[in-house]
Amino acid sequence: MSETSAPAPTITFDDFLKVDIRVGVVVEAEVNEGARKPALKLKVDFGPEIGIRKTSAQITENHAPEALVGTQVLGVVNFPVKQIGKFMSEVLVLGVPDENGKVMLIGPTRDVPIGGRLY
Repeated sequence: MSETSAPAPTITFDDFLKVDIRVGVVVEAEVNEGARKPALKLKVDFGPEIGIRKTSAQITENHAPEALVGTQVLGVVNFPVKQIGKFMSEVLVLGVPDENGKVMLIGPTRDVPIGGRLY
């Protein structure tokens, strides 16, 4: 996906409700040594109802593993598990492109209770 693109087709509110986006806190972050492209392995805690989910994300240009621990992020928690190399990704953390097209993770501007659903 490019830095900017045309708007996606119109969807209904019911379509939007099918995407379960929650706030979680990064509890572990490390370099994903097995990835073909530079990536980080994250463990994100989405609270007692959802628990801790793993993901691999190509976010190394703007995010150092040690700086991510304790950071709140948004993630799609109802996608199916996806195998990325030898790693099973259980959540899609969300981001937007910076001025160079590199991913910047998104999250709340102040701490909020983890597990909260985006609406």
